[in-house]
Amino acid sequence: MSARTLFALVFLLLLGLFTWLNWGEITRPAVLSLGLTRVEAPLGVVLVVALFLVTLLYLLFTIGLETAALLEVKRYARELLHYKKLAEDAEGSRYTELKRYLETELAQLKEAEKEEIRALEARLVEILEKHGNTLAAYIGELEDQLLRLLKRE
Repeated sequence: MSARTLFALVFLLLLGLFTWLNWGEITRPAVLSLGLTRVEAPLGVVLVVALFLVTLLYLLFTIGLETAALLEVKRYARELLHYKKLAEDAEGSRYTELKRYLETELAQLKEAEKEEIRALEARLVEILEKHGNTLAAYIGELEDQLLRLLKRE
């Protein structure tokens, strides 16, 4: 309970106590002027009723303000949830887009790696073939030299 509400309640209780203690004086008839006419009525009762009506109007006004504020908060909460959902959807689509991009890049890297491996394999085969030919030529030359040495003897 806020201090303002507590103060208002204490004030109303004190006012009610004052009214109860002075009820005889409050209900004593008096001549009241209404502008064009005069009436005889208890002035205290008229003032107490007027105070009660003003208090009731204040309570109704306060309840109306609180209700309007609560409805506004509820509307803001709905909007906030809507925007949160939009943000989450946007974030999800960004993750999906990033995933697709990374998958594409990885596929391209795999293809580039495969091409590079094929090129290295082809070069290795070429080098092995070249060295094999060189080795075969050396062996052939050694064989010719051995045959010539054997024929001389």
